Amino acid sequence: MVTYQLPSSGESIEYYFGSTDQLALYLRCRFYMKSTIIMLFSRQLAAFAAIITSTSASCLYGTSLAPRHVSTDGQVPVSTFNYTGEGGPLHWVGLNATTNKECGHGSTQSPIVINKASFPRAPKGSVTMSIPTVPMADFENLGSTVEVIASGKLKASGKDYELVQFHFHTPSEHRIDDEYFPMEVHFVFQAPNKSIAVVAFFVELSPYGRCTPLLKQVLSCLHKITTPGTITKTRRLDFSQVLGHLHTHDIFTYNGSLTTPPCSSNVAWYLSAAPLSIDVSSFNALKKVVKFNSRYTQNSPGLRNLMEIAAHDIGCENMKPRF
Repeated sequence: MVTYQLPSSGESIEYYFGSTDQLALYLRCRFYMKSTIIMLFSRQLAAFAAIITSTSASCLYGTSLAPRHVSTDGQVPVSTFNYTGEGGPLHWVGLNATTNKECGHGSTQSPIVINKASFPRAPKGSVTMSIPTVPMADFENLGSTVEVIASGKLKASGKDYELVQFHFHTPSEHRIDDEYFPMEVHFVFQAPNKSIAVVAFFVELSPYGRCTPLLKQVLSCLHKITTPGTITKTRRLDFSQVLGHLHTHDIFTYNGSLTTPPCSSNVAWYLSAAPLSIDVSSFNALKKVVKFNSRYTQNSPGLRNLMEIAAHDIGCENMKPRF
């Protein structure tokens, strides 16, 4: 038996381990195990859960599952997760072990590496997206990404969805044959039954300085929202070239998850196999504001979560203390 005093509270807890080395290993594993063992600070975590749920889900932001909110002083919520250190993907489940459980335990997590030769493609004509040209739209900095509030329709696999928003990741989250792209754009849709679909576009740097018009129109306004929590209006947005691009190229499809907390599964993914183009100055403008916001690629759909595998490899999985 080993007695350990928690430095944060001074509370002493007795653990039944064969050696102090095993105790040290347990303490290193404690972050991962806290979603499955008795929690010492369950009341504090429960209170914190409400905060995390309301502000962390940038992929869901604007849907009925995470309604959009603008404060009276014109500010939008800033994400409580990030992509670095203890706020990053390896600790997302630790931010809220209940709400974010799938981040560390889900078996159909996104993003993934797409094997171009064998990956399923949507049948021709089975995915159609329509978004009207608009004179302007709300453009927000959530801290974890920048996103545009938009309206439109998606019909995919016989199901109807409504567009909620589209946002940006740099570098790309998905990879094709292990190749990453400088950017990835996610159009987030929701069906009447609250299910989510994401239409994604890879974005490649153009050697000729070309830029997809929609990207130029949106990113030219980035200088107005460099601070997380700020909001502005875009200029006129014309989606016609992006829509034509989607409808004339192969579309990879699979059932995955959100790529941000709470990492919810059962998300229908539709990824254009051909990238959009962006010029260097527009890409650099996005990178300067968004920095890095790409979750690491996950295991193939249906296989064990990589965090569970890592926990097993370092000996955490079977180490269970007796209180």
